[in-house]
Amino acid sequence: MYESPELHIEPEPQDGSTFRSIFHLRDSVSMLGYNGGIPLIKAGIKKFADYCEDNNIKLPNRNFTVRYRSSIPRQVGMSGSSAIVVALFRALMQFYKVEIPIEILPQLVMVSETEELGIAAGLQDRVIQCYEGCVYMDFDKKLIDNQGYGLYERINPALLPKLYVAYNTNLSKVSGKVHSDVRARFDRGEPDVIDVLSQIAQKAKEGHTALQEGRPGDLHELMNQNFDLRCQIYNVPDSNKRLINEARACGASAKFAGSGGTIIGIYKDDDMLNQLFVKLKKHNARVIKPFVI
Repeated sequence: MYESPELHIEPEPQDGSTFRSIFHLRDSVSMLGYNGGIPLIKAGIKKFADYCEDNNIKLPNRNFTVRYRSSIPRQVGMSGSSAIVVALFRALMQFYKVEIPIEILPQLVMVSETEELGIAAGLQDRVIQCYEGCVYMDFDKKLIDNQGYGLYERINPALLPKLYVAYNTNLSKVSGKVHSDVRARFDRGEPDVIDVLSQIAQKAKEGHTALQEGRPGDLHELMNQNFDLRCQIYNVPDSNKRLINEARACGASAKFAGSGGTIIGIYKDDDMLNQLFVKLKKHNARVIKPFVI
């Protein structure tokens, strides 16, 4: 983001409307969605302006040009869209010298997508992108209703076990579409959905306790249970289940990192990690050993 005479959003190639063929358009839409990043940028700028107006923050008369680039694989559950909005808010805060409390920022990022663009989204991705590192999150409804945000507690990343991430861009999905049905069922108060989500939340609580008490190995089974519970309320395609089952056959734990296409889990040693590289490659999945700082 840099100062310019007018406010200008510079499009990236994926924001264009020119394609080599009908099949190029089809593949582009499948991978990137229909709108690219421009609507996200516009929505984020609007919500930033709304926040400043609502909090009597007077912005100086400065315009900017903003452009973006992302190396995050798209539509595989790695939160690529919200990452763009988080980066935008950070740039706007720096450009206009505005401080937004970190506990409030994830909510602003989320409503940029939910209220402005109608995307079904939650706070998890936005919280971890704003806080970074390792964070325990409790989205207790009463807590959020009272203060506007949940309980976000930083955890020492050194407590984490050995983690791997694997993704397959051929399994890409627009996460808002994946979550929309379950969100609607939750809002209608369907007992099965509410019960399963409560159990998933409990697994997170148990995982937090296990890490704090020096039992990182407990996360292995908790991660597996997380995915098994998810399958009770989501229609998980067989192609995604094959990734999970292949990883588990190597002895690793496995669950979704987001809405599909990416899995995350715990491995025991380098031999198991090498098995994951070999076995998941057969499913066109790339395995990453993340650097935990």
